[in-house]
Formats: sequence, C-alpha cells, structure tokens
Amino acid sequence: MSTIEAPQAVAPSLTPKDFATDQEVRWCPGCGDYSILAQVQKIMPGLGVPRENIVIISGIGCSSRFPYYMNTYGMHSIHGRATAIASGLKATRPELSVWIVTGDGDGLSIGGNHTIHLLRRNFDVNILLFNNQIYGLTKGQYSPTSEEQKVTKSTPFGSIDHPFNPLALAMGADASFIARSMDRDPKHLQEMLIRSHAHKGASFLEIYQNCNIFNDGAFEIFTEKSSKPEQALFLEQGKPLLFGTNKDKGIRLDGLKPVLTDLNNGFTADDCWIHDERDFYKAQILVRLFDDPRIEGHMPRPFGVFFEQDRACYEDIMAMQIEEAISLKGKGDLDRLLRGSEVWTIQ
Repeated sequence: MSTIEAPQAVAPSLTPKDFATDQEVRWCPGCGDYSILAQVQKIMPGLGVPRENIVIISGIGCSSRFPYYMNTYGMHSIHGRATAIASGLKATRPELSVWIVTGDGDGLSIGGNHTIHLLRRNFDVNILLFNNQIYGLTKGQYSPTSEEQKVTKSTPFGSIDHPFNPLALAMGADASFIARSMDRDPKHLQEMLIRSHAHKGASFLEIYQNCNIFNDGAFEIFTEKSSKPEQALFLEQGKPLLFGTNKDKGIRLDGLKPVLTDLNNGFTADDCWIHDERDFYKAQILVRLFDDPRIEGHMPRPFGVFFEQDRACYEDIMAMQIEEAISLKGKGDLDRLLRGSEVWTIQ
C-alpha cells in the first residue's frame, strides 16, 4: 500500500510591497528620502532574509522616520544613539540583519562618537547615512557636512566650520566597508545596498540625498544628466578610473598624487589608475577626492565601493571569549555572585 506524504509548506516569495507599511509616508513632496525608501524596499526581497529577522534602527531626523515605513521590526530611537542601540542588539542577537538609518547631523554630530566606535568594533551591521548637508527636521540649520560659508538660520553670516568628509572619517575609524551612492541613481543605489548587506562586518554607505526645502540642489552637479558624466566618477572593481561623456577623461597616479588625464592628449585607459577595492593605501587617497566642484580643475566625485576588508566581527569574537571563559571557569552562578563571599549572622 502506498502512502501519500503531505505537501511541504513553501514560504511565499516576498515583493517590495510586502516591505511597505500602512503608514502615511510623511516627508516633504520631492524629498530624496522617497527614492531611498523605494530602493531599500526593492532589494529586500532578494536578500533571502525573513522580515522577522530584519531590524531598522534610527535616531532623530527626517531620515529617522524610516522604521515607520518598513514592514520589519524597527526602533525610532534617540538622537545620535542608533549605533549604540544597534550594537547592543547585534551583540545579543547576532543572527539578525540590522540596518542603521541616520543622517549627517544625527550620525556625525551628536552621534559622531558612537559612529566611529561602531565602525572600529566592526559589528556586522549596515549603516545608511543620508547626507543632505543640512538639518532638515529642525528647519534648515547648517550641519557637520555643510560647506564653508553656508548661510543658514544658524549661520546668517556664513558657516566658518570646516565640513566633515564622511568617508574619510569612516576610513580613519577603520571601517571594513566604505561606499557612496545617491538618491537619484536608483540602479546604482540598489547595487550599493546589496553590496553593503553582503559584506560581513560594519558597512558604511553614504547616500547623497536632496533636501528640496532647505538645501535644494546641493548635489545637483553630480546627479543631473547634463553634468553627471563630467562630475561623477563611478568606481568599478578592476577597471580604470574613467569619466566624461565619452569616457575620455581619467585619473592616473603620479607617485601618490592623483592627476587628471585627457585620453585625447596622448594617454590611454592603460595609463589610468585601476580600481582595487582591497587596496587599503589607495583607498586612503580615493576618499580624499573631495574637491569643491566650484573650483576650476577640480577632481570628479567618486561613487561606488571605495574599500572592503575581511575582518573579524565584534559579536563573533565576544561569543568566542564567553565560551572560552565558561570552559575555563565554569558557567557561573549569578545568585552567588550577587550574594558575595561574606556572610553575617545577625542574632
């Protein structure tokens, strides 16, 4: 007699709509955050991670409304502390896919200290830093990434602060994955989000995001079709650093100095710098290609993966350390520890 086995339950395939919530998305019309949200929702089904194992943690700012709009677990935390909360979560639940959504103010001002320490510890989390070079939620004050002489409500005579270079900061903190993308290039942004997730360790992805209310057009020179080919340099592993409408411009190294190169003037692509994401020393130079586009003879702004390194993750080392301590000294007794070793008898 033959037996008929019950069919195995098959998990339904997810779509981007499965990652959208019923909450009204409350950003200003035209805000770059809409595009970033859409790209994150698009790549999520392909990651192969159940929604219940994904956590979005944010701090304070326009970008930090992100957890409300993602149908996953999440937490809208406090100003600058999303990295600290995410570190604690990853340490205790290492199997979770943890995403930190922050802004240039939230992550580099009040939260700057937490950000650099998460990067050096190398928790396996993904940091998405939305950079619009302004404080948007609090209505237009200058931020740590605002350019010098920026006139805002808090700097009516122009900012005298020197701005942060976020990727150079991440490089200095020994981040194991550093990349940059933009809100107005959906395909490239999706690619960078997937690469960030695939990296085992702390990934730092800076996303140029337009605030059309308080800092409209801050990155227009890199995002508009008319200027993008001449101003944006897209990094590709193993390929020369070329840019321009006809890919007839490049960057070569004169010793340790990057030099603009015209391929119509005696040079070829073979003379140009070949990108290697694993080259720590060249990455130090690459993150410093941060010229002011208003200055004649400036370098193009790079986008893509600048650097990736294999390094042990904090939560894995911590688990090994705990196992080693237990094997040497036993599991321990918390009640006994709290009671202490001294006992008094009261008559």
